[in-house]
Amino acid sequence: MKQQQKLALALILPGLMLSGLASATHSWNNYHWARTSNPLPLIVVDSTSPEWSSELDATVNAWNASKVLSLTPVQGETDSRTRKRCSMVTGQMRVCNAAYGQNGWLGLASINLDSSGHITKGTAKMNDSYSWYWTSEEKNHVMCQEVGHVFGLGHTSEDGTSQGTCMDYSSDINSQWPNAHDYEELATIYGHLDSYNSYATGSEPPSTCKGRKCNSRAFGLGHRIYGNEHFEIWAEAEEDGTLTLHHVYLADGHEEH
Repeated sequence: MKQQQKLALALILPGLMLSGLASATHSWNNYHWARTSNPLPLIVVDSTSPEWSSELDATVNAWNASKVLSLTPVQGETDSRTRKRCSMVTGQMRVCNAAYGQNGWLGLASINLDSSGHITKGTAKMNDSYSWYWTSEEKNHVMCQEVGHVFGLGHTSEDGTSQGTCMDYSSDINSQWPNAHDYEELATIYGHLDSYNSYATGSEPPSTCKGRKCNSRAFGLGHRIYGNEHFEIWAEAEEDGTLTLHHVYLADGHEEH
């Protein structure tokens, strides 16, 4: 690991140790996209197969009920190689599904943070290798939650009880979509404006994915910061001085049958 990467981790790891814990406000360490006005006009690059397209459309529509978000889905590449790599697009969110392997996770949300701690790009991945788990309700729940993490939301609870939101860890039918508390939390997180924009509009730029960064990983790369029976958070210092965080929705307890 290069010296600047070690320094980035040394500076940020203490603050991350509690970033995965649920709270009444369920902000994920107050991470958010920088913008000079609301709502946030974020492009969502759709790199899902037809089996997940309707869930993504429904998730985008549900989160667009927030007054501080203005999500625009755009069609991205959907070949199996693109979906497995699910490369980050600067200033945008990409959503993918693929058979990432029976590696312990159902969903994986990743965000990249700049030197000011603002989100600059993100991905949400759904793991088709657990096909026996994916009922229609669970597809909605996990898709909605992983996308919610990319906005900077954490969990409303982690004990398996239903809070009537996709940001809990319940299999209740009422836990498929955001609720009023999620929209209130987004309004709080995005209640102040920034001096610059970390999002980007327009068409998807050419991929800059190279080498090992293109490969799917069980838990991302870097250092494990937090974990319990439901999820883990990993932090990865990048060569450019930024930090990538991975929020892993674990498959523990969901055995094949």
